Amino acid sequence: MTIIIKMREGLDEKKIKVAAKFIREGKLVAFPTETVYGLGANALDSKAVKRIFEAKGRPADNPLIVHIADFNQVHELAREVPPEVELLAKHFWPGPLTVVLPKRENVPRITTGGLDTVAIRMPAHEIALGLIRASKRPIAAPSANISGKPSPTLAEHVIDDFYGRIECIIDGGETKIGVESTVLDLTTKPPTLLRPGGLPMEEIERVIGKIKIHPAVKGKEVNLAKAPGMKYKHYAPNAQVIVIEGVREKVKGKIMELLMEYKKQGIKVGVMATGDFYEADAYVNLGNSEEEIARNLFKALRELDKSGVDIILAEGIEEKGLGLAVMNRLRKAAGYKIIKV
Repeated sequence: MTIIIKMREGLDEKKIKVAAKFIREGKLVAFPTETVYGLGANALDSKAVKRIFEAKGRPADNPLIVHIADFNQVHELAREVPPEVELLAKHFWPGPLTVVLPKRENVPRITTGGLDTVAIRMPAHEIALGLIRASKRPIAAPSANISGKPSPTLAEHVIDDFYGRIECIIDGGETKIGVESTVLDLTTKPPTLLRPGGLPMEEIERVIGKIKIHPAVKGKEVNLAKAPGMKYKHYAPNAQVIVIEGVREKVKGKIMELLMEYKKQGIKVGVMATGDFYEADAYVNLGNSEEEIARNLFKALRELDKSGVDIILAEGIEEKGLGLAVMNRLRKAAGYKIIKV
């Protein structure tokens, strides 16, 4: 039995206590953050965390992010806290930034995917913060979707994947950003971007100077994942996604060409693009700004999947600002099936 708690008007102190009790009891609660919905459990309870991996079908070496509501909790989870953490927290917390630090012994290895580091962030969402405070526990929470599928930006997406499989889903409406947090490894010099996300890399560099980009961000295979989204195929619908990248007019022409080819073969095609309408079996306009595209990305992949198309043609965008996170997600959703024009 899954309890659905509606909190569309913001934090309800009485209702959040119900969800917090589930966390304290070692149960699973899906909740909204500013990025996507998370599937949460007490980060320091190995058995509870194991249930996250089982519910999602998530590989055991794919680490989880631990969510906190107070900066002092960083010191409770990490054995070393370099000065950059406080500087970054001052600028970006609460917000879509996750920092990777050496872990303390009290953090179970199942939470960190077997690593000696822990990924920590403070979400900018009153329901998420309320849940952490009311449960009095740091909450480990990957995105609340079946592993490998598009991340959830609506409670309906979580219900589709987990109703009857977890104890509680908090419906806080649509998430604001739509792509997961940016993950920054502070155990390296200079710091390393492990996953682009809701906080653009350019903003981080304005605060702490130059950072390097891990090869996995651009699609290089890795054996060891220090952050979620580095090692496995992610964000993918059932339909095959093909990303078309290049000059916009050429991209548009290539999409039209592919649509005609697939139509002749009797293949059902969906298109997700930025503004132009295409006569496909299903079409989603992602919007025109980076912010709109990021917010609509996962919802579009789920919508097109539900429409029953066989192939999804996705228009690539420029890799600046949130565009880097969008393209990282799109390429992973496509399993790196990319056409450059």
